[in-house]
Amino acid sequence: MKFDISIRIAGEAGQGIQTIGSLLCHAVRECGWELFAHQDYMSRVRGGNNFFQVRIGSEKISACRETFDVLAALNAESVTLHRANLAENGKMILDTASFGFSGLDPAFINVPFVDIATRMGESKRNIGSVVFGFVAGMLAIEWNIIEIVVKKEFDSKGKEIVDKNIACVRDGYELGLLNTLKPLTKTDRGGPRYMLDGNKAIALGAAYAGCRFYSGYPMTPSTTIMETMAEFSSEAPIVVEQAEDEIAAINMVIGASYAGVRAMTATSGGGFCLMTEGLSLAAMLETPVVIILGQRPSPATGLPTRTEQSDLHLAIFSGHGEFARIVYAPGSLEEAFELTIKAFDVADRFQVPAIILTDQYLADITQAVDNLKTEGLPRKRQILSRAESFHVERYLRYSMTESGVSPRALPSWIPDVIYADSDEHTEEGHITEDSDVRTSMVDKRFSKKMKALRDEIAAPIPVHFNHARFLLLGFGSTKGVIEEICNHPDFQGFGGIHFRQVWPFPSEAFEDILLKAPGAELITVENNAGAQLAHLIKMETTARISRSILKYDGRPFTLEELGRRINHFRNNHGTARLQHA
Repeated sequence: MKFDISIRIAGEAGQGIQTIGSLLCHAVRECGWELFAHQDYMSRVRGGNNFFQVRIGSEKISACRETFDVLAALNAESVTLHRANLAENGKMILDTASFGFSGLDPAFINVPFVDIATRMGESKRNIGSVVFGFVAGMLAIEWNIIEIVVKKEFDSKGKEIVDKNIACVRDGYELGLLNTLKPLTKTDRGGPRYMLDGNKAIALGAAYAGCRFYSGYPMTPSTTIMETMAEFSSEAPIVVEQAEDEIAAINMVIGASYAGVRAMTATSGGGFCLMTEGLSLAAMLETPVVIILGQRPSPATGLPTRTEQSDLHLAIFSGHGEFARIVYAPGSLEEAFELTIKAFDVADRFQVPAIILTDQYLADITQAVDNLKTEGLPRKRQILSRAESFHVERYLRYSMTESGVSPRALPSWIPDVIYADSDEHTEEGHITEDSDVRTSMVDKRFSKKMKALRDEIAAPIPVHFNHARFLLLGFGSTKGVIEEICNHPDFQGFGGIHFRQVWPFPSEAFEDILLKAPGAELITVENNAGAQLAHLIKMETTARISRSILKYDGRPFTLEELGRRINHFRNNHGTARLQHA
């Protein structure tokens, strides 16, 4: 029987919401059920109101819901703020006495969190463990699974802390068993699946691709990429450097790549702006670099912890001058892993910058992922070997070739003098103002490489195409919600196309897909105000976008909201194009 339930844990920053959510995710993973978790948090260390929502199901889940079936409220404010999104017959877990509620609401389940926690002599510090235990009891998760994930979470803090938390979890668990919602019996899929979020998937892909140097400056939502790379550096030959700013970070990455190692940096829109001079430098030096651009609402600081897709044009057109680059837009954790590996390979082979366009929502999505695909994914560096380099008598680093790609070697391996310059230069690397050389070099860095990159397209992915009258088009993190909508029985006649590469734009592949759905109306679904994907399609293809469903309040599309927006369109078909409500 199909099962789909959403549990929201809400409260102030600093109350351990992420820990509760993480424990629940690991327990569900061990049971073998599908899960999809996302977070909503404010840009403050304490206070405010945040939530961690876990959607659990018997079938694949790829999007978040607006409503939830269970609210675990860690403070009184959460009850008031989130009550409107409680599903019919949903339940709210709270400490009514401590929060000042009468307990008469039929949705309330009173749990004395504070009394149970203080019984352990830890004041309110263990409330989160009581809450997790109660939710786990409501799902009747086997106790041995609960004990394993709690011990793993608190093991580094010592036996006394572990024992106190297990005791609090046990008390909450026994009360939760009296309010069983749906037993999550262990399935044969329990056990060794990766628990990943979007940023960890990117870091894992970089490590697998052979990244040996990472430099960055902390900026939400990219910071955890640096933290994860630093964790990897304890077991792998990876150097991680926290730079003083984004300008230093990109220049360090260029230097490391010039010296012969694969290198990466990550930032958000504001930091990427500072990197654009370095981006152009990498293009002029024809030195491969990989840059992660995690989008969040802008301009300026905007909403630092929220999500948006408004940097599409920035990624494609930033930097002074004209040069080739490739821009990927993963829409799932698996794509984040695979496209990061592909980015290193393509940047290496064509000696261009590769940009991976992600966002806050995708960065924080947590799922249990089956074995990640590695078969056929490239890892080999495209660089002259030491033996080959030794025999080079006249090293033309920027030699003219049909493909636009010149031989590249480690500087220390070439016996000849090596020249590198940010000014226009000859094949040897000498500065020049010769007009013919200038024209040839621009053709090499721009036209020839762009032509070659078009042969490396990561094609768009069609979804539910049979008899589609309407096609929902999206890039990046809208993939999941578009897929679920198109596969829902209430939205027959709707198909989708997911763009996982946005530059060079996959014009031919896109138009080939459209031939299979003649006459279908095209609608873009975008987390921005300017319909940037629609403009890009208009610029690069002959396709006509009839309207755009846009959202730019800093939150991702939920299933319910996209469904409402589509129904609004269906009920008012033929009216002006949809804008954000």
